Amino acid sequence: MRAPWLFAGLAGISCLAACTVGPDFTVPKTPAGAGFTAEKLAPETTAADMPAGGAQRFVQDLDIPGQWWALFRSPSLNALISESLQANPDLAAAQAALREANENVYAEQGSLFPTISGSASATREKISGASFGSFGGGGFSNSLSQPFNVISASLSVSYAPDVFGGVRRQVESAQAQAEYERFQLEATYLTLTSNLVNSAVRLAALRDEIAATDAIIQAESNQLEVAKARFSLGGVSKSDVLTQQASLAQTLATLPPLQKQLAQARNQMMTYLGRYPNGDRGESFELRSLHLPEDLPVSLPSKLVEQRPDVREAEAQLHEASANIGIAIANQLPQFSITGQLGSTSGSFDKLFSPGTGIWSIGGSIAQTIFDAGTLEHRKRAAVAAYDVSAAQYRSTVLLAFQDVANALRAIDADANALKADALAERSAIDSLDLARAQYKTGAIDLLTVLTAEQTYQSAVLARVSAQAARYSDTVALFQALGGGWWNRSDFAPESEGSPDRITLPPVGEIRLPGALR
Repeated sequence: MRAPWLFAGLAGISCLAACTVGPDFTVPKTPAGAGFTAEKLAPETTAADMPAGGAQRFVQDLDIPGQWWALFRSPSLNALISESLQANPDLAAAQAALREANENVYAEQGSLFPTISGSASATREKISGASFGSFGGGGFSNSLSQPFNVISASLSVSYAPDVFGGVRRQVESAQAQAEYERFQLEATYLTLTSNLVNSAVRLAALRDEIAATDAIIQAESNQLEVAKARFSLGGVSKSDVLTQQASLAQTLATLPPLQKQLAQARNQMMTYLGRYPNGDRGESFELRSLHLPEDLPVSLPSKLVEQRPDVREAEAQLHEASANIGIAIANQLPQFSITGQLGSTSGSFDKLFSPGTGIWSIGGSIAQTIFDAGTLEHRKRAAVAAYDVSAAQYRSTVLLAFQDVANALRAIDADANALKADALAERSAIDSLDLARAQYKTGAIDLLTVLTAEQTYQSAVLARVSAQAARYSDTVALFQALGGGWWNRSDFAPESEGSPDRITLPPVGEIRLPGALR
């Protein structure tokens, strides 16, 4: 009759598993007064009458669409991004890492429940009567020497009650790691899509720069023909012809570097798409084919820490470090365990569960480290120090997030002003060049004046193209700095076994329990 009381006493230990040692994690609050600019942000940028020259309006707390790149209104770009989301290996690796972390959460949760194992055995044995002090012949000795069977079947149960919450902290730590991997996936997704849009802008800008350089080469070639014609008539010296040839050669020399950059940019895009360099299918972009979004979101500072994937990663690491402190404390406290066995042993299968064949055992143990030369204490202190490291890294990540947004806002405003100025400079340069060429034909000015006007125009054209590209790139940088709208995305399916799609993680602190225990 003592067994039930013993079982009840040991089971009561598990009822004590209500406390959880260590700190309970709370998300750090954004400091009051945190902002992006020291002075009030202008409501909109300046405008220029040319492609990518429209004014952009800053809209406070405007939500970001999950497919923010669609705002550039480029079907070709949308198609490439869809392809990259299916084929990019970095994204596939991040998805697999999340699935791994999610399964580790469920594995850790299994430690909260008893482990039950079953076993069965069948043995045929023969022993000597001498083992029992019986020598020589006789009925008793002969019976002992006869072969016999031993058939047994049993269930074993082992359970370590989580009295001080160490296992629950391990589950919490695993959940935080899975949360980190989730936002690592979001960061990879955002980086990939941002890089693809920037690659398209870069390709378009290089094409425009090459086209502008080709036009300048053609104009200088025509100018060289004029110089040769005037030389043949005695209107200019041979040095004028040679000077024009040198200028043309210098302009021609700027073309191969641009072509190299174009080829390298295409190779980079192929990598983003999961293709090899020879997988180029002729996709091309032009700056005039890309739409510049007019309304730009400016998230509230309090929302930025919720939206930035890298901030959420740092938050998850801080959470994991907090849980590890609880694990280290729990390891310093007594460890409990309960074991039990229930089974039957018989000489034949047909009598295995007959009355009188049953066996059982139940027991409990408690263990406490008495001396370890301070090992567990120092591990706890190390866990606290690791938390301090994560806390400092979290603050640093938040500061960098605000810096990125502030830089993007400033760049968008400055580049709008730069494009307006570059457009004016280009118009002035082409007017000056046209005038210089006309005067040169009549002999009113020398060739050096024409060459200076050509160089000024070439620089103005390239500066204008660069300013146009910068407006697109800085718009991308703002969407990226604000988190990219991952919270509005629906392109990843819910959890499914073996699927490469994103797995939806249970909320931190939620434990999967069998229905009977919920």
